[in-house]
Amino acid sequence: MDAIETSEVLENIDIDVIQKHLDTVIDLAITFSTKILVALLVLWITTWVVKRIVKLVDLAMKARKVELTLHKFLVSIINIGLRTISIIIFASMIGVETASLIALLGAAGLAVGLALQGSLANFAGGIIILFFRPFKSGDVIEAQGFVGTIDEIQIFNTIMITFDNRKIFIPNGLLSNGCLVNDFSQKVRRVDMKFGVSYSDHIPKVKEVIKAVLDADKRILKQPHADIWVAEHGASSVNFFVRPWVKSDDYWDVYFAIHEEMKMAFDKAGISIPFPQRDVHMISVENPG
Repeated sequence: MDAIETSEVLENIDIDVIQKHLDTVIDLAITFSTKILVALLVLWITTWVVKRIVKLVDLAMKARKVELTLHKFLVSIINIGLRTISIIIFASMIGVETASLIALLGAAGLAVGLALQGSLANFAGGIIILFFRPFKSGDVIEAQGFVGTIDEIQIFNTIMITFDNRKIFIPNGLLSNGCLVNDFSQKVRRVDMKFGVSYSDHIPKVKEVIKAVLDADKRILKQPHADIWVAEHGASSVNFFVRPWVKSDDYWDVYFAIHEEMKMAFDKAGISIPFPQRDVHMISVENPG
């Protein structure tokens, strides 16, 4: 009975139909495998091109001596961006709907951006700082209530070392959107000082002593010339503004040295440096009793 039924089933099978479906499967396999091979070839070529472009960008930045942090970041971003484009090209060649893929990536990027608004602001601030370079590592700046030397500029934060050797992490978003002072960005700086002398001292003599102290210090530049002005008639002193110019690296050494040397020169010349004094007069009242 089973043999008879099997025989009947085989007689009812249309060999042409089977051959047609088999040919269709073979054609699809050939077409798809060809598409896969072409897509893989394109992917290999684009990967090679991306490597060459990234290498050229890297060499160009080294030649232009771009800040190391910005250099690494830009190379990384360019590499990731170009590789993403090559993967999208590969996906489109094998039949993946790239429009939906790009929409998905965009939605994911938007969600991440909303979740990390503060970090992205610091990230953007880091790019602005590294690109426009208002300061660099080793500069002394005043910003956000701190004064110190820039130790490192990172993508999200800038690290400052204060003069008492504290390490401060300042978000780049604040630095890029706030005011800051770069104290030593210029090669020369003016040292602003004020000295007070007694009203009884002879002004031309005081100026002569001040000029002699400045001329004796070889770190003080001849040009621009130093200013020596009578600036204020104070409550107990005549105040002189003294403003020599020095190389930026010599600023603090000159500032402290001149104050010490000026005191000794005034003492030697008999010029007094007044300080606030108060006279107390005792008035006795006779007891009428």
